[in-house]
Amino acid sequence: MKRRQFLAVLGGGVVLAAAGASTAFLLTRRPDRALAPWMLAGAGDQEPRRRALSYAILAPNPHNRQPWLVDLRVRDQVTLYVDATRLLPETDPYNRQITIGLGCFIEQMAIAASTQNYRLDVSLFPEGSDAQALDGRPVAVIRFEQDPTIGADPLFAQILARRSLKEPFDLTKPVPGEVLGALGASVRHGALARSSNDQAVVATLREMTHAALELEIGTERTYRESVDLLRIGKAEIEASPDGIDLGGPLFDGLAALGQLSREQALDTTSTAFAQGRAALLANSDTAMAHIWLTTSGNSRAEQIAAGRDWVRINLTATALGTGLQPLSQTLQEFPEMSWYYRQVHKMLSPEGGTVQMLGRLGYAAPVEPSPRWPLDTRII
Repeated sequence: MKRRQFLAVLGGGVVLAAAGASTAFLLTRRPDRALAPWMLAGAGDQEPRRRALSYAILAPNPHNRQPWLVDLRVRDQVTLYVDATRLLPETDPYNRQITIGLGCFIEQMAIAASTQNYRLDVSLFPEGSDAQALDGRPVAVIRFEQDPTIGADPLFAQILARRSLKEPFDLTKPVPGEVLGALGASVRHGALARSSNDQAVVATLREMTHAALELEIGTERTYRESVDLLRIGKAEIEASPDGIDLGGPLFDGLAALGQLSREQALDTTSTAFAQGRAALLANSDTAMAHIWLTTSGNSRAEQIAAGRDWVRINLTATALGTGLQPLSQTLQEFPEMSWYYRQVHKMLSPEGGTVQMLGRLGYAAPVEPSPRWPLDTRII
């Protein structure tokens, strides 16, 4: 479920109902406090770990759960843990997607650290791991090692502009092959990047991702997981700057008029839900190309590597002016999705292995960043 497409699900035909709100009200609905981490990254404290972490917390992650916790008590070291209160048990029962998000976090930290000539020595799961679930053991112990030869990673310049572009793409604007080549060349941690703008491949993947999204919406417990993570209006977003944010004057106005609530989102018999379902599916239907990452196995280390490579692809797409959105539904491991899981693996990784990430590519207008918890709330 994608935050900016929930408008039709929840608002339906009452989009204009908020028009009577006062101008003063409408102009104060931006959740500035929840967006402050984007403005404060790299500011103030220049201690290398905290500076790098101020950029790492802006990394993409499933449902914007921000599942990272860090311990800084050992000098020159970051010990990374998962926040067990921020998992997605219904759509991500084995925490694979959450682990990929932690990989994105590590890579963005490494990119930021490089600008101060620090190299990261990353020791993954030093106390072991469980393939069934993440637990209280450290995900990684990360040592900051000064290296004057390392040089700044050029992708650093894209961190503040990076988005997961959850809007319908321009159907008149194809994604050139040279863009796909540049995205594939950006990976460096062991995942295999493949992509296609072939019309037949794109059409098949549009159909498959559309159907898988319908299944996630139509499965009560997986749909409820997304609805439970809605943050409706400025006050809720600033109180809990994670999950699926529905912010701005329109959503605040609709909520104030009683036209926007979690209960209404769960009413699958309503006209509003039918309209919203169609709007939500428009994203997968406007893919102009697809890119995917595979690994030979499905270990925790490979999931981390996929996350590190995914954020590099996302940042490279940003540099090229190309929109990228993950389409995770076909890769989810809850039982009802198993047929689509098998089919997408047959298509995208026929030689075996695990498809860790699948995304659509195209072009659309820029969007606002997602809310973030301040760095200090993520430090143990």
